[in-house]
Amino acid sequence: MLLDAKEHDFRLLNEKIRKAQEDCHIVGCCGERFIAAGMKDRRITIDGVPGNALGAYLNGAEITVNANAQDAVGDTMNDGKIVIHGSVGDAAGYAMRGGKIYVRNNAGYRAGIHMKEYHEKVPVMIIGGRCGSFLGEYQAGGIIIVLGLETGGKKTVGNFPCTGMHGGKVYLRGDCEGIRLPAQVSSRKATETDMSEIETYLDEYCGIFGLDRNMIKSQQYTVITPDSSNPYKQLYVAN
Repeated sequence: MLLDAKEHDFRLLNEKIRKAQEDCHIVGCCGERFIAAGMKDRRITIDGVPGNALGAYLNGAEITVNANAQDAVGDTMNDGKIVIHGSVGDAAGYAMRGGKIYVRNNAGYRAGIHMKEYHEKVPVMIIGGRCGSFLGEYQAGGIIIVLGLETGGKKTVGNFPCTGMHGGKVYLRGDCEGIRLPAQVSSRKATETDMSEIETYLDEYCGIFGLDRNMIKSQQYTVITPDSSNPYKQLYVAN
């Protein structure tokens, strides 16, 4: 089904997507918010730039954006997949608790803030370029991977990454010198076991964006995890 975003407000657009009996292709998108919020069992392609909260509370749908996207992509998403063939704004994956977000280029501030996991539900976000400040802020679970491709010589991540982190893992590819981490986290070189944990995700990411798998995996990765000797989670969990 072909839908022209210029002819609908977001409520009517979402209503038509829910009622569709086939994949949806949205054209003319320019800042429309809340597209596909809470949806499952849908495949949606978007031409243009969707507005805030694309795929908020997503529950299994698959979204592909052939451009950039604005803030709060995948806000509190539960399952599904969001693929961005460009960059995203701030707070991508806010409180994300399942599914996958794959971004070809860069992310703004606070990517992965409050990301969490529960048993088999492990959310994954891969950023191809660089991230702004406060990456993984208060992260409680899930996996964030930053590949550092085409950063123009800038640092892979901005200031204050992993502030308040008390669960999950962050993987940074390449040279991570100069990245200052807070006291409550630890960093180390990724082991074969670490890399095997993310291999499937990297392979899928490379397949989507046409990247060389061997090149992506050839550099050393750094893994950042909460420091069990300095557990920040004590501020959140009653003894």
